[in-house]
Amino acid sequence: MMIKDNLKRIEATLKPGVRLVAVSKYQPIAALQEAYDAGQRAFGESHVQELVVKHEALPKDVEWHFIGHLQTNKVKYMASFVSLIHSVDSLKLLKEINKQALKAGRVIDVLLQLHVAAEETKFGLTQHEVVEMLESDDFIALKNVRVVGLMAMATNTEDEEQVAMEFESVRQFYHVLKDGYFSGKPEFKEISMGMSGDYLIAQKYESTLVRVGSSIFGERIYE
Repeated sequence: MMIKDNLKRIEATLKPGVRLVAVSKYQPIAALQEAYDAGQRAFGESHVQELVVKHEALPKDVEWHFIGHLQTNKVKYMASFVSLIHSVDSLKLLKEINKQALKAGRVIDVLLQLHVAAEETKFGLTQHEVVEMLESDDFIALKNVRVVGLMAMATNTEDEEQVAMEFESVRQFYHVLKDGYFSGKPEFKEISMGMSGDYLIAQKYESTLVRVGSSIFGERIYE
């Protein structure tokens, strides 16, 4: 019952057009089933092996979002079913997703991960690297991936002004890309930013996907 109540509480705080991705990594299948029964359909995982197990166990209309750092050698295991990969941080990874999507006979939607946090431990591309990638012949040749937006993680800090500044930089760059490289492409419409601690701020900067875990399921159980 608690998960259902938490989902309702969070949904009530979302602006129109903002979708909730329930971050379910390390959570038992029963907890995901409870969220599913309460109407949640988009779930975010960050370990491919765990994602595959849960995909097999849960109903097939679940929308699986991969939100963690992705190694190229793991792409093949989820290429047939993943709905959206949030964490593309290199051309090499994008090419591998394209290769595996082609084998699976589908086009996979992806987000380009921007590095905006003042933390070296977080992954992501600089704005310059994104532009370089989008202008490369290698990128233009990819037909089985579809870039539908950007993803970013803010610095893990109590300083809300810094978090807001980082989210604003993502919002501005999104519009630069939307007006330039993705003009006339309505599918380029997502900004994935905001987690349990800062999703209310992220919504002010046009986030369309918020990734919330502990506020739904409680603290994670690490194995």
